[in-house]
Order: sequence, then C-alpha cells, then structure tokens
Amino acid sequence: MILGFTALLLLLLVMGLPVAFSLGMAGVAGMLLFMGGDGALAQLPIIGYKSLDDFVLTAVPLYILMSQILLTGKVGNDLFELANKWLRHLPGGLGIATVMACAVFAAITGSSVACAVTIGAIAIPEMLSRGYERSLVLGAVAAGGTLGILIPPSIPMILYGAITDESIGKLFMSGVVPGVILTVLFIMIVVYRSRNLPLEAAASWDERIGALKKSFWGLMLPVIVVGGIYTGIFTPTEAAGIGTVYSLIITFFIYRTLSLKDMPEILEDTIKTTCMIFAIMIGASLFGFVLTILDAPQALTNFVVDMQTNRWVIFVAINILLLFLGCILESVSIIFITLPILFPLIMRLGFDPIWFNVVMLINLELALITPPVGMNLFVLQGISPDSKMTQIIKGVIPFGIVMALEIVLLCFFPQIATWLPSVVK
Repeated sequence: MILGFTALLLLLLVMGLPVAFSLGMAGVAGMLLFMGGDGALAQLPIIGYKSLDDFVLTAVPLYILMSQILLTGKVGNDLFELANKWLRHLPGGLGIATVMACAVFAAITGSSVACAVTIGAIAIPEMLSRGYERSLVLGAVAAGGTLGILIPPSIPMILYGAITDESIGKLFMSGVVPGVILTVLFIMIVVYRSRNLPLEAAASWDERIGALKKSFWGLMLPVIVVGGIYTGIFTPTEAAGIGTVYSLIITFFIYRTLSLKDMPEILEDTIKTTCMIFAIMIGASLFGFVLTILDAPQALTNFVVDMQTNRWVIFVAINILLLFLGCILESVSIIFITLPILFPLIMRLGFDPIWFNVVMLINLELALITPPVGMNLFVLQGISPDSKMTQIIKGVIPFGIVMALEIVLLCFFPQIATWLPSVVK
C-alpha cells in the first residue's frame, strides 16, 4: 500500500504537476480511501493549518524578504569588488574573490539562487576577460552559490528545525565550520585550475581600504544576524526581523540603491517564493498524514532494524536516495518529502540529528548543481547565454566531487558539525 501511494506521487511528478499539488493530490487520495469523504474533507483544513502553525516559520518570509532587498539593492556587487581588490593579486585571485564573495553573500542572504545571480552577473564576464577557462568560471559560481543553504542563516535549516523540533540556533551553528571548510576546498580547486594564468597587479592600499569602507555596512549584516543568535541576544526568528530592517536601512539611506518604487516588485517576489514553500509544506503534510496512517515511518524503521545491517550501509543508502531525488526535485521538496520518514530512522540508528542536518544540506547543495533540474545550472545559463549547458555541467563536476568528499569527512569526524553547537550556548 505504501509503495502504491509512492508510485502515485511519482506518476503525478512525471506528468509535470507542480510538487505541492502532486503531494497534496496523493495525500487527499489516500485520505479519501482510508477515511471516507466526510472524514477526509473535515481533516484537510486542520492539517493545512497545523502544518504552518509554528512561530519558527515566521522567519522564512523575513529571510526571503531580506534576500530580495539585498539582491535588488546590489549589495553583492560591492562584496565582489571588495574581494577583488584584496585578493586579485594571488594565484587564481579573481576566482578566489568569486568564491569568497559567494560565501559572504551566502552568509548575508541565505539564498543560493540570489548568490549565484548576483555574484555570477559580475564575476563571469570579469573572469572570462582575464583568460579563465569558461568551465572553471561557471563551476566556481554555480558551486559558490550553493553555500547559501549551508552557511547560516539558512532557510532549509529553519525548515529542518520546524519538522524535527531541533534548535534552530544549534542548526545554524552546525553549518559554520563545514561551510568554511567547503569554501576553502572550492578555493583550492580554483587555485589549482588557474595556476598557469598570469598574476594580476595588486590593488593599492587606498583602493583596498576604500572598497572595505564601501562594503562595511553590508559586511556588518551577518555579524549582527549570526552574532546576535550565537551570543543569545535574540532568537533566529527575531534575527530575521532585525536583519530585514537593517537591510532596508542600508539600501535606502546608506547605499541609496533602493527606492519606494522597487518595493512592490520585491514584495511580489517574496510572496511568490514564500507561497511556493508553504504550499509544498501543506502538500507534504497531507501526504505525510497518509503515511502516518499507514505507519510508514515506524514500518521502515522496524524493517531496517530487523535487517541487522551495519548502520553505515543504511547511511550510504540514504545519501544515494537524497542524491537521486536531487536529480529530479529541488531542495525544499526533498526536505518535506523525506525528512518525516528518515528522521525517526536516523534517531533509531543512533546518528546525531544536528550532524545529519549538515550531511543532508550538503546533499541538497549537490542537488542544486546536479542535472537535469539543478537550479543553479539554469540560473547560470540565464545570466550567461553564451555558455552551453555541457560547459556548466563540466565545470561543476570537480566541485561536486569535493562536496561528496566532505560528507565522507563528516562521517569520520562528526565533530566538524557538532563541535561549535556544543561549545556555544
């Protein structure tokens, strides 16, 4: 029976129905079958309301709004210029600047797509004009953009916490060290691949200090948001509100890159993205309700335990599943579909839920650059129409391999993800 409803969901997805409606229709079909017409119809609004009745989810539209404000306000342009001025004289300096700008902008917005669009629009023509290989340029921007869901603040982390009841603050902290390590590994790829290029002339100290002064207010945003959470001054949800207000202040009154006429489009984009996420969440709740009726999470857990298989074999199978789903779905859908089923299994097998959060997010990062529907691949083709999809895919392969290696590293050294949450209260 469980396989039948899973097959129905896959059929709806293959037919091209949006994920939210595929989940919802499969869920409603199951409810009608097991509860009858009146019982199912009575439960629909209750389940939909309960799926969104969580104060933590208030942070989602606020972080999306903050991301849209910073994207429209061109804050990322100044960050790239800052990284360029300070790093361009190093081997592969412009590539290093691109990855660093992506990491910082990710820490500000928490949005992978916004990061790839903003930094890519500036970095791609600059790097190509200086002789960097096109596939390397595209790979660095695509992979650098994925850091948006690992380096806090991160919307997928908020959704993970809402589903599992884990502390959002601890989840945010768990992504810092792995995010820094992944950034360093990306930089190493860029330096190695561009080792034969001539070095750029170093910027003067006046230029460097000038770029630092210009970017100062933007750089302060992650310090305020993430620093405030880590020090306990405010909660992650309150940090979203503070960050949004701060982003409005710096873009309207300091940088003066926004005006009131920009706000309707910003709010419209925010509403669209928020509604998409919440619609998927409601659909996933309906589908999950049917799986609960069928006792699917408990059945899967008991089945795996009865197999008496080494837990790391199960862990590898979970990663393969996430990677496969990443080839056909985007990250938010994967979280809502798999986590309610996988989380009880992870806990039963004795894995740390904070650690698994990081492993899952790195898998979702891979999903962003994995064909056929890796979102960052299509974003890059949109901002670089001269680039072929084959060139983009070729460019992201080394970075994807590094992401997989970091998952292996986390298996041997889980403290990479759990150390900071354990020491920062």
